[in-house]
Amino acid sequence: MAQKILIDMIKLRAVMAEKSALTLPEAYFYQSVNQNGLKTIRELATFRFTCRKCEDAPCIAVCPADALEKDKDGVVERHTNLCVSCKSCVTICPFGTMMTDFFKHHRNRDLFYDLKETKELERFIAACPEGTVTLTDENESPEKNIYSLNEKVLVREYLYITEKNK
Repeated sequence: MAQKILIDMIKLRAVMAEKSALTLPEAYFYQSVNQNGLKTIRELATFRFTCRKCEDAPCIAVCPADALEKDKDGVVERHTNLCVSCKSCVTICPFGTMMTDFFKHHRNRDLFYDLKETKELERFIAACPEGTVTLTDENESPEKNIYSLNEKVLVREYLYITEKNK
């Protein structure tokens, strides 16, 4: 069985709360840049698992560049090629899902690691706050709050459960 990357969003938030000026390394796992621009694994995980998926999402309504929209599953998606980093979405999000540090890396490619490359993966894990990113043989395990982002990435996060997504 191939190892997967486990990103512990719970630990990561705790570290970020302690160190407000923390600059986090970011990672991507794309064969190529997608049509909506380069998205980091952490941004994808945040929108998929942490976001409350508001029915009338204020972040989408307030965006002056129309850079946010919902996909077919109701997950907010940011078009990084359209985003002007105004942070209106951060200000209006009632649950704090949108984070200002998503925009710090919008122009800084030096903090990005290509996780398809073994050496880059090792460097990424070493650069992350201790215990927030690891390699694991585990699979998705909702009882442990571990969910699959894709075939190579697992995310540990508390899900917000509503009647709609039970």
